[in-house]
Amino acid sequence: MEDASKMDIEGMFTSKTEKTFQYDSQLPSLPVPTLKHTLERYLDSVKPHVTDAEYRQTEFLVQQFASGIGKDLHEQLLQKAQKEKNWLERWWLNYAYLEYRLPLAPMINFSGPLRFDIKYGVQLERAALCLFYYSKFWMYIQLEQIRPDRDSKGQYLCMDQFRRLFSACRIPAPKRDLLTEYFKPESEGESPNHVVVFCKGRIFMMKVVDDNGELLTPPNLQQQFQYIVDKCDREPEGPGLGALTGDNRTSWAHVRSHLLALHPDNFKNIELIQQSMMCVIFDDAEPKDETELYQLALAGDSTNRWFDKSLSMIYFKNGLVASNCDHSPMDAMVLVASTYYVDLNVIQSKGKWLGSPDIQQLEPPKELVFHIDDVIERGIVNAKIVYNKIANNLQCCATHFPKYGKKFLRQFKLHPDTHVQMILQYAYYRMHNKPAPTYQTGTTRKYYNARTETVRSCSNEALEWVKAMMNPDVTTGTKIVLYKKAAAKHNKLMAEATENQGCDRHLFGLQILALESGLPMPQIYTDPSYTKSGGGGNFVLSTSFVGYTPVYGGVVPMVEQGYGTFYCIQQKSISIFVSSWKSCAETDSFKMQSTVHNCLQEVGELFEQSPDLARL
Repeated sequence: MEDASKMDIEGMFTSKTEKTFQYDSQLPSLPVPTLKHTLERYLDSVKPHVTDAEYRQTEFLVQQFASGIGKDLHEQLLQKAQKEKNWLERWWLNYAYLEYRLPLAPMINFSGPLRFDIKYGVQLERAALCLFYYSKFWMYIQLEQIRPDRDSKGQYLCMDQFRRLFSACRIPAPKRDLLTEYFKPESEGESPNHVVVFCKGRIFMMKVVDDNGELLTPPNLQQQFQYIVDKCDREPEGPGLGALTGDNRTSWAHVRSHLLALHPDNFKNIELIQQSMMCVIFDDAEPKDETELYQLALAGDSTNRWFDKSLSMIYFKNGLVASNCDHSPMDAMVLVASTYYVDLNVIQSKGKWLGSPDIQQLEPPKELVFHIDDVIERGIVNAKIVYNKIANNLQCCATHFPKYGKKFLRQFKLHPDTHVQMILQYAYYRMHNKPAPTYQTGTTRKYYNARTETVRSCSNEALEWVKAMMNPDVTTGTKIVLYKKAAAKHNKLMAEATENQGCDRHLFGLQILALESGLPMPQIYTDPSYTKSGGGGNFVLSTSFVGYTPVYGGVVPMVEQGYGTFYCIQQKSISIFVSSWKSCAETDSFKMQSTVHNCLQEVGELFEQSPDLARL
């Protein structure tokens, strides 16, 4: 654990000379790869997952696509890209997120813990302290004082997603949801300055600033929280209206329309929830460790959540803390940045407020009382059934590998992220005796309003190395040489992805063009090899590296027979989250986690046996 006691935390995150969004409009347009490059990358990624005969068929279909409909669609895409700074932005939001009809939680939303130990009697104190620091981060974004991110080469990265960390909310609709954004930098107008608090199925609204526009201190916030908890302890539980957000999106859209039509107060209350900076949730559950914390944060009590919100922080009875966030408006790096800011401040203060203990006379939080009828009550019951069926099927496991981390890997000139990706390939093969089509997040934020490209980590080179590791007759030297070859290929794929030169986003764009033009779906997309290699969201390993801080998180697997695997890498350890579905007899999060640890150990020892070769 890093020493936060002497860190200049404000200096790490804020800037007095650069504004948060000042470079966004100057960033280059999102490029379109050549069709030749995309199809070559695609064919290369298919090879590990198909037979020779299947590959020849896919190769034929790709050649047909390249000289026929694919060529025409590519020309149309180039024309679109000449008119728009980001040809993918709206398509990605609409088709990858807003048209998704299954429940957001736990299918889409992501979660991550804060570094707190189990300690009873501190639930409200910790909530107040965390909310204060999240409010400071909110204020810094408002003032555009958060330092603009740069990549390893010093190039500025797009900060647009930071506009949607606070006061963003997804609104259900029958066919395609809407994403509403109420946050504005101060230069563009006013932003909502209230949060909504969920407690025992009831919902309250409270402000985080006083009449002078100053942030309320933790003692004041804690006093407001105490009012809410005392009221909920004295009175009956609420209807648990938040459960509706855990339903299928179309069902929730219809119930929501009925709810709004019942009474004007319902409309006002829903608006207050949607506009709120974030949700603060008091949960009576007591997760015994990080694994249970993830389980409850991703798939906990839906009656005490509002899954449509961009940011919710859940405070458990025994003092543990975790987030739940809608993935639609932002990627994990936004939450990592804000959570790391909160995390460091909490650690530096040893979990205690060190400022003034004075408490102001404040207006108590206002309860949002909804008018509901039999239709809404049935809707809540049905939504809970839909949500619980999925939530109860989820299996999470979170552990920390303590033997080595970034420092150990760097001495062998290994890229830490690449190393973990190689390990995941090895661990999956050891468990299942076959390669897994793998999604890894590659950021494209060097471009205007861009988000991600897919790195298909399961390369032919990675598979060759994995098979060598499984073969006791292969020498240590050969294993290291093959590892280096596989790592170099992965580094190349990652470098290409950050330039939007992978294959998935380009193929996605061409597919959407065909769809919106009413054309028959090109055979390249209906070919079994497309699905077998992960296309169409069918990646068996869904992975993401969330950085070199202690902050990490997790999501559910993309497919029933898959795993969700997020990880962060510190100087001397690696933290790994694994999720799977209980309904699949082939997968097991705990076994996968254990296998990953064993593989990390084995490959680390491999380098130690031949350090000179490993450093080449």
